[in-house]
Amino acid sequence: MNTDLKVYNFNNAILRRPSKSVVNGLRDDNRGNPTYEGVVAEHDAYLKAMEEAGVNLHILPALEEFPDSIFVEDPALVFPEGAILLRPGAATREGETTAIAKDIHKLFDTVLQIEAGYVDGGDILNTPDAVMIGLSARTTREGAQALIECLAKIGRKGVLVETPANVLHFKSDCSLLDDNTMLSTKRLSVSGVFEGLNVLHTPDGEEGAANALRVNDVVFVGSDFPQTIKMLQDAGYSVVPLATSQIAKIDAGLSCMSLRYFQK
Repeated sequence: MNTDLKVYNFNNAILRRPSKSVVNGLRDDNRGNPTYEGVVAEHDAYLKAMEEAGVNLHILPALEEFPDSIFVEDPALVFPEGAILLRPGAATREGETTAIAKDIHKLFDTVLQIEAGYVDGGDILNTPDAVMIGLSARTTREGAQALIECLAKIGRKGVLVETPANVLHFKSDCSLLDDNTMLSTKRLSVSGVFEGLNVLHTPDGEEGAANALRVNDVVFVGSDFPQTIKMLQDAGYSVVPLATSQIAKIDAGLSCMSLRYFQK
């Protein structure tokens, strides 16, 4: 593992264009349907922000048969050392792994795959010390253990953590801001999962802002969370606000729409 790299240093990202079927994406909390045009606009802004942050984009075509396939973070996991194909926990998404596998193999020499249980990439948080794997309704203990074995093969350490009850994904409630600092909801941080780290709490009513995304020198944050944006700016972070109101209707956030990695 290249210890000179920060875990938020990226020069490449894999993304997939939204399908027209995205309006039928999965959701735990029905807040109405997004519009296709609205999702496309948010995705376009996301692509632009990635490029402006210094990231080279690998853009995959839309998959109409998989409404949630815009969220490429769930069927795969990528590192400088290689990639791991996952098994999404929702039955309607299982085919997404096969769909993205050929593209992953083109970009990585080392590609592993979990063979048991289920793991969604939205439950995986890469930190300087370890890869946190949140157990949830979409990520099973069996799948997490299989992932830990794959991570060990590429020189990475995986650890199991708990996702709060009634929270879809572990990263719905947290994100890495720098080597020593997490942005987290209070309901997650009280579990002690971030012991030894600095934690900035999302203000009450802005829990959705916890799914922020550090990319090189900037932090992407949902534009609907002004208190969080101000808090991060006051703490010295360079914040890029991005609209997320449409993708939020299908239980998604900023980390979901890309697979990010550094490649020499």
